Amino acid sequence: MKSLVLTFICLAILPLGMMAQGWPQDYGGVMLQGFFWDSFSDTQWTRLEKQADDLATTFDLVWVPQSGNCGGTSMGYDDLYWFDQNSSFGSEAELRSMIKTFKDKGIGTIADVVINHRKNVSNWVDFPKETYNGVTYQLTSTDICANDDGGATKTWATNNGYSLSKNNDTGEGWDGMRDLDHKSENVQNNVKAYLSFLLNDLGYTGFRYDMVKGYSASFTKMYNESSNPQFSVGECWDNSNTIRNWIGGTSKTSAAFDFQFRYTVRNAINKGDWTWLGKQNEGNWPLVSKDYQSGNYRQWAVTFVENHDTEKRSNAAQDPIKKDTLAANAYLLAMPGTPCVFMTHWKAYKQDIANMVAVRKAVGITNISTPTTIASSKDYYAVQTTGSKGKLLCVVGTKAAQYEPNSTEWKKVLSGYHYVYYVSGIEPESIVFPTFKPSDFQKYTITVNVNAEQVGWSSVNFWSWGGDGSHKPKNNSWPGDKVTTTNTVGGKTWYTQTYTINEEDDAVSFVFSTGSGSPQTVDVADVTTDKFFEISTSMDGSKHLVNDVTAQYITGIGSVVADHENDGKVYSLDGRLVHTNGSLEGLPKGIYIINGRKVVK
Repeated sequence: MKSLVLTFICLAILPLGMMAQGWPQDYGGVMLQGFFWDSFSDTQWTRLEKQADDLATTFDLVWVPQSGNCGGTSMGYDDLYWFDQNSSFGSEAELRSMIKTFKDKGIGTIADVVINHRKNVSNWVDFPKETYNGVTYQLTSTDICANDDGGATKTWATNNGYSLSKNNDTGEGWDGMRDLDHKSENVQNNVKAYLSFLLNDLGYTGFRYDMVKGYSASFTKMYNESSNPQFSVGECWDNSNTIRNWIGGTSKTSAAFDFQFRYTVRNAINKGDWTWLGKQNEGNWPLVSKDYQSGNYRQWAVTFVENHDTEKRSNAAQDPIKKDTLAANAYLLAMPGTPCVFMTHWKAYKQDIANMVAVRKAVGITNISTPTTIASSKDYYAVQTTGSKGKLLCVVGTKAAQYEPNSTEWKKVLSGYHYVYYVSGIEPESIVFPTFKPSDFQKYTITVNVNAEQVGWSSVNFWSWGGDGSHKPKNNSWPGDKVTTTNTVGGKTWYTQTYTINEEDDAVSFVFSTGSGSPQTVDVADVTTDKFFEISTSMDGSKHLVNDVTAQYITGIGSVVADHENDGKVYSLDGRLVHTNGSLEGLPKGIYIINGRKVVK
């Protein structure tokens, strides 16, 4: 009995950060998913860091892409290196700087952790050798599940003199990369060291575990108890009972995304019937619903209405919310659980979303607050959520503005397209809404010119992406737009297309190809000015290199006539006088002529 009492006392006096807690109870924070699919330009660590002041007005956590080196351009889900943190989003030094800046502003950074599977270096079973703090870490062929890829890996391994683990996968299999055997002590040691590195060296606050159905929940429990993250959330993409059981399988050391919350919102919006917010999705109540019959799991529910997998990608038909994203976010931010706002929604509706979060926090809504349906009809849905300081009534729907609550109890504080917020118990004047410094940026167009004479291509396809998400090709299927517009410059024929740069951090990235998409070039990233590219016969693997020859072929200079050689006047490439004092201040990014010389801003 004495030993039991002593054990209890020891556990009681441990600091909170020393015990894996899954997700804090009564947590009132809001998270941002700081990326979308192919957000290579928008989610550069340097660009996210520049947004820290704006993000800090609204978000307590920012979930960023998997930050390890994947051996090429990648969103991070084909993880190759764990301790090499130079990725498609920037260098390790830039990553560390961003995390520190976020921390200084009161924002915790959530790492995307991909440990269900791992990519190989050169064959089916070889993994990279990495040394960290004097210790060498490497997975071997015997760390691969015996039934990986439905037995195809075992066949290859046997034919080539390798052995796999004797253990089958403890979760769902995934073809394409090697499923790791988490029963292996070597796998466990590698993962534990990796997670410790993320938290204690790089400075991450917590984890978002990818594809957690791929291995037993007991291993997430093991890894969280070893690393002690402040926040842990798993991607258990399934019905609510499966999600609940997964949370229980981690001994509640991890939260999970509330997928069925997302689907009820999708149903209501895409069906044009707002009563669906109060219904089950295919027999599933969301975890945060008051009607979920299997206990209060709101504390461990991270709610969302869109993410990188559910949005409509340029090259795949996903399951997006097709309209009313403002109303979707208004409902999301009025409900319990921990809301996770999607980056494209934040970019499109920054002020609205910031105002919604300000109201949420002013009334004290947390992840365990209680929601109550007040009204439900095809045209609108009203839900009341009681916080620690007051109450919020959120009305969403095509006729949300026509719903009139009791004016003696409720005071209107916020409204927009298909949503209205009312509060009770606090004065609207007490709510401090954030303000954002207006940008002096002016939109401008760029022209991208491609010459394919060296490689003998008779046509060129432009596959484009990046920046603010508006640069997807008109033809959403690979290989993108077959460009037929040409221009002759310097005696050469150039395939040409224009794009609009919409904001300061906007940019366009490309892959050029011919025919049905093969052969193709390497990626050409972050284009922000007029460019002339020549496709080279030189190769990077199977892909053609691209030479930037803009300095030789830039057009429009002939129309610029300076009054005096060193008069300091600034001209655009089409000959317009845009400044008289030699300064580029206040001008959009682009190429200008000063004293007869080209200057890039």
